[in-house]
Amino acid sequence: MSHATTTPRRIRDIRASHPSQDGDGVKILRLHDFEGGLDPFLMLDELGSDQPDDYIRGFPPHPHRGMQTLTYVIHGGLTHEDHLGHSSTIHAGDAQWMHTGRGMIHSEMPLTDAQGLHAFQLWINLPARDKLSPATYRDIRAQEMPRLDADGATLIALGGHWQDASAEIDGPLDALAGNAAVADARFEGGTLQLMGLTDDTLLVYVYRGTLDVGEQPVTAGHLAILDAGDALTLSATGSAGALLLRGTPHREPIAHYGPFVMNSRHELEAAMQAYRDGTLTE
Repeated sequence: MSHATTTPRRIRDIRASHPSQDGDGVKILRLHDFEGGLDPFLMLDELGSDQPDDYIRGFPPHPHRGMQTLTYVIHGGLTHEDHLGHSSTIHAGDAQWMHTGRGMIHSEMPLTDAQGLHAFQLWINLPARDKLSPATYRDIRAQEMPRLDADGATLIALGGHWQDASAEIDGPLDALAGNAAVADARFEGGTLQLMGLTDDTLLVYVYRGTLDVGEQPVTAGHLAILDAGDALTLSATGSAGALLLRGTPHREPIAHYGPFVMNSRHELEAAMQAYRDGTLTE
């Protein structure tokens, strides 16, 4: 690896998550942009509570078309079931990935541990050519995810390529739309110096503590959007955690309604009609 010159990526914008509800009254923190501002990413939901009433009724069966979901658990767990016959439960450190393609009907029901539930769901947009592709599902266990370790900091690769000055790793999720890469960075007073971050889109969502992104502090519940470059330094003086998201924008029109993400209003109406007449998943 040669890193003769690097260009640090700096924060261009910071967005705050906002309280919302989804499913059967599940309380979440949500960040979303269906106008293309986070392309290829669409939405990030954070589920976090030690009060079971905030989430225990979960997400009963519901449809999707035109996007991928990635669900990742910090504490507690989630059980997934879908119309294709998949049934799987993930626990702390595990992930579930769903390529909804032309149609997926699934449910996600929460589980608790001693610290309640803390999990994320990320929506990644599919390019037009893949909107009506066959639906697929995969789960990934914590032990399958490689790590970059630094003094007081660890990067856990869920998907895509990640590197620092001394090592390179590839997460097991290798079919994320938009060439996306996703990692969980955890800090106990340490620093990560990441290289090769040339993607047009680079996002850092801080979910615990305060993290210096470049040289600017970002507090929990906030998303940092980075400008161009190829290197990023992340550091914390205490305990902190962040999701790192990289990807290539599709730069296509986005038409969104509820669980459907297409390219035009006509395609949205076709998706809704297909769900009503029972042909969404055919």
